[in-house]
Amino acid sequence: MDTSAFEKKYGPWALIAGASEGIGEEFARQLAAAGLNLVLIARRQAPLERLARALQSEHGVEVRCLPMDLGRADLYQAVEAGVADLEIGLLVYNACFSTISPFLQTELAAKMTTVDVNCRGPLALVSLLAGPMSARRRGGIVLMSSASSLHGAALIATYAATKAFNSILAESLWEELRPHGVDVLALVAGATSTPNFQAVTPQDKQAGSFPMAPRDVVAEGLAHLHRGPRHIAGRMNRAVIFVLNRLLPKRWAVMFMGSQLRKIY
Repeated sequence: MDTSAFEKKYGPWALIAGASEGIGEEFARQLAAAGLNLVLIARRQAPLERLARALQSEHGVEVRCLPMDLGRADLYQAVEAGVADLEIGLLVYNACFSTISPFLQTELAAKMTTVDVNCRGPLALVSLLAGPMSARRRGGIVLMSSASSLHGAALIATYAATKAFNSILAESLWEELRPHGVDVLALVAGATSTPNFQAVTPQDKQAGSFPMAPRDVVAEGLAHLHRGPRHIAGRMNRAVIFVLNRLLPKRWAVMFMGSQLRKIY
């Protein structure tokens, strides 16, 4: 990566929503290495502050922590107040909420939280930051999506639907904002070896899911940001998705995904 060109296009500040661990933490590390100052948002304050101290020490960048729930109703106003004095050139929305259980056995409150964090959150932050980026005629937006967004997925129906929302939102914004110098990317990840993946996936099933390392997902995303509108991280993921979405009838692909998820969970 040409870090000077990257910083000029997407700096001086990047905002990462869902930055406390996993893919979000890796975005913070790679963007700090590229010379961008960071705004880190997540619910838990302690992990954010530990990461901030490490990045300040290792890369000499400025880091601002905004601990908050990304599903809150006043997210737009809360973040607006927290970054009013900053020039945000890059938004990464990585935060997500999900449950793994049959739809009818999942509480409505959990479904609504999934929608709040996964859909309302990115919609609010894009609405806040895309206008100033367009006015400056430079900037970037990365919305994390999922392989489950490309077809129905039993046990994670609401989550998969919210990730489809993110993909379509990113693709639409890519077309709208590119004349204004703003790059938009839906970054589609498959299984990724994050703390959450390790916590919810039975240990004897993890290797069979062929998880990618967060650093590889993020590196691919940043490398493809200027191309848009969608990038599927991982050669194996791209091959599997090609088969499911191009070679199989939709109903077979949906049933295949359901059977695979039931084998794991």
